[in-house]
Amino acid sequence: MLIKPLTTIPEIQSGIRTIEENIELYEDNNFNLRADTLDFIDFHIIGRIEELLLQTGETKDLQELNHHAETLKCRLEEIDGYLFNELREKIRAGIYTGSSFTEMVTEYLGYDVVADEKINEIGYDNLDIFLNGLLLTGNMPEALMEPEPEMVFYQKTPARMIFALSASIKPTDVFVDVGSGLGQVNMLVNLISGAVSVGIEWEPAYADYATACGAALNLTNVAFVNTDARKADFSSGTIFFMYTPFLGNMMQDVLCMLKQESEKRPISIFTYGPCSALVARQEWLTCVKGRADDPHKLYEFRNVEVKQSSEERNKI
Repeated sequence: MLIKPLTTIPEIQSGIRTIEENIELYEDNNFNLRADTLDFIDFHIIGRIEELLLQTGETKDLQELNHHAETLKCRLEEIDGYLFNELREKIRAGIYTGSSFTEMVTEYLGYDVVADEKINEIGYDNLDIFLNGLLLTGNMPEALMEPEPEMVFYQKTPARMIFALSASIKPTDVFVDVGSGLGQVNMLVNLISGAVSVGIEWEPAYADYATACGAALNLTNVAFVNTDARKADFSSGTIFFMYTPFLGNMMQDVLCMLKQESEKRPISIFTYGPCSALVARQEWLTCVKGRADDPHKLYEFRNVEVKQSSEERNKI
């Protein structure tokens, strides 16, 4: 793949030809290479053409070049579209579950997504692009409700965090995502671990969209409940996850509810983002590893009374 910026029309033309002639890009299993190339087309080819159009005005050469680049981009995107349709059919048929799902994702990304060395890096990568295309269908919904002051703007959990989280979940667990958004975490946890997976989401447009995506994949053990987390039923959950859905008193209220649940049975709470520091201050919880002072790391908390580590629990 080309990596240097293209500055002139001849360089852009040459760059397009190089991409067109790379036969590896048109093979289904080279998703990672295709994703990098699509990113390059967007920023270094189409983006540069747009700069030239602003500088020189529209010319026939630039218009044709722009059309050529857009056509190439669509051609590569169509390959991914066909790939996702084929993989979704296999998910619906129950072919990709548990280790087979993880192996499939590893094959198309070209690296072990479970032992991802980039686990603590900031931001998103090609794994997120792949799973967005695979799990989420149709147009993304627009929020219908105005968030309350302590609610945090919705942001997707990086996919590598979900794979790391799922390693601690057994098929017998009931996983609850508090603030589940578009539902990707719940769907992935179910596909990777086999556990029943429940999303609690306040925004009805997000909950409806997530429900539709889960149904389209025939994920019968995934459900989304449209409710305020402070009114949610947590009685069946054994593993809870929060990517900082809210702060302040709202977070404390939900933690008090989870404390009540922890008095009935052992539970684990996984956190990501700024909420980890607040959860770490709860006297009834202990962090399994680390001080929970980095908002870009995934942390697990367990009842203080429960000394068993997640590693020991998974051996049972």
